[in-house]
Amino acid sequence: MRDPDIRAELHRRLRLRHGSDPNARIVDEMSVLTGECRIDVALINGRLEGFEIKSDGDSLARLPRQAMAYGRVFDRLTMVCAERHVDSAVSLLPEWWGIEVAEQRGSRTRIIRKRAARANPALEPQAIAQLLWRAEALSALEKLDAAQGLRSKPRRTLWSALAEAAPRHQLRAMVRETLRARRGWLTAE
Repeated sequence: MRDPDIRAELHRRLRLRHGSDPNARIVDEMSVLTGECRIDVALINGRLEGFEIKSDGDSLARLPRQAMAYGRVFDRLTMVCAERHVDSAVSLLPEWWGIEVAEQRGSRTRIIRKRAARANPALEPQAIAQLLWRAEALSALEKLDAAQGLRSKPRRTLWSALAEAAPRHQLRAMVRETLRARRGWLTAE
């Protein structure tokens, strides 16, 4: 199983399930924790869901570090992997992660759910705020009427202020709304 085959089938499934939702957006290679990691595919709608792909040619050496980083910001996470990675994934990933297996059936790739993703119990507001670019964080603070004295501050200060100013549910909603509307994903700070 190759990454492009798994990714194409994952996209097809996500579009089938969420394609009619005008508030849903699918993003490839979404940066997390200021570029420390990139999740292979993110679905942004009423939740922030991440999908990490591990093909036959991939190693799982980085998976524990990736799982920790992704677990700070995504509401739900799923690993979509080749059959050879399933046993290792079960032992390496927290129980709330979903696990799906990609199989080749003739000329078609098929993805089968082994374990459903559940709600992430360990979201971190500071890390969620870091998904925003500086201008986006400032705009969010202005909407909260909490930008006074912060307009010239660096983005890390803005992220901290935003994580403190907004209740967790409001912060998550603001970040999702901003990410859905964002253009130029790989070109800004």
